[in-house]
Amino acid sequence: MAKLTDIQIKAWINKGEHFEGRADGGGLYLCYRKEMAAPMWRYRYRLAGKQRQMFIGSYKDLSLSDARRKAKELSAHVSLGHDVAGEKQIRKTAAVAHIEAEKNRITVAMLIERYYKARVLPRLERPKQALGHLNRLNAALGKMLVEDVTSKHISSMYQKDLLRGHPASTNKLREHTRMAFGYAVALNIIPHNPAQWLDRSYAGGEHKPRERNLGRVELESLFNDMATAKGFGRDNYLTVKLLLILCVRKCELIKALKSEFDLNGAIWTLEKHRTKTEKAIDIPLPTQAVDALKELFIRSADSDCLLPARKAQHNRLKHISEPTLNVALQKITSINHFTVQDLRRTAKTKLQEMGIDEFISERCLNHKISGVAGTYGRHDFFAERKNALQLWANYLESCETGKDWNVTPLRKAV
Repeated sequence: MAKLTDIQIKAWINKGEHFEGRADGGGLYLCYRKEMAAPMWRYRYRLAGKQRQMFIGSYKDLSLSDARRKAKELSAHVSLGHDVAGEKQIRKTAAVAHIEAEKNRITVAMLIERYYKARVLPRLERPKQALGHLNRLNAALGKMLVEDVTSKHISSMYQKDLLRGHPASTNKLREHTRMAFGYAVALNIIPHNPAQWLDRSYAGGEHKPRERNLGRVELESLFNDMATAKGFGRDNYLTVKLLLILCVRKCELIKALKSEFDLNGAIWTLEKHRTKTEKAIDIPLPTQAVDALKELFIRSADSDCLLPARKAQHNRLKHISEPTLNVALQKITSINHFTVQDLRRTAKTKLQEMGIDEFISERCLNHKISGVAGTYGRHDFFAERKNALQLWANYLESCETGKDWNVTPLRKAV
């Protein structure tokens, strides 16, 4: 006969009356300890002469009638020799193990985030460059579990990345992929690195430094073609001209703000976050550069950017995008193929031919000086760079206008 009623149970709860166990019959008990938020149902049984018990639910979630029904089901299992409490514990242990296993199922996207924070940010001088390569890794494999990634997946990613036409960048992707999965091995997420044995032949191949630089005849043709090529545009003309004169990197110029330039003082101030070397530099502006900048200031109207985004762009950048000049230069067909980077090599080569000191020419290109000179030397050689860049600008003007160039080098090139 049942010994408990819902009225009794609710009265105990309302009075806050706590107890260890009150029987309902058939092995069903109600327990209401002080630490419990609500009474708990407990089922007791005897198996092989041993007393066993287990909690089967809260009174809040399991009514009296449902608890009795559950107790009858358990009693039927016990009569067949089942240790229902032990089986419940086994199921609980298996569920916990499954949850823990799921926690350890790390996706490539999660691995990239950990790797970037732990290994890239604290160790690399330019972590943003690494982030660009890691973003491509994330786009290709980010949704996969780290443990499911094979060498075949990674090799296929490299081949697709090569279609972008930048093998050196694919090699960088390979380096960070190898290191990211190596980090996964160190964290015991996977036993082996699937990217370990994929050398550069699977990615961008061995990188050979480019030697391309433009001679005088090619520079003359370049200026002529930029002025006459259909669709090249005056803005692109002035931009390429400035890249040549100032020897700066493309990204430094296309992201330039008008506020960085002092045209009266003929100085362009690049803050450290805007340079590849992460060191601020004042760039002297030759007269030809000042003239080009004045025209660009007018052409850019009320924009803060020297080279504002054009109507055809949809990437929400305020300035022109990286490929803009590359696309424009494809219209130059009278000279052999060259890249924007080759313009800096052209400037470096000509400065050497003009007898400019090697150290000064390196500073004109804002290269990081290695060794003791780079560590301890803090003189900026502004005056020397100004003279060198003005000499180079005069030479370029002669190429642009077709005038003779007969200036004797400052010293014989070694």
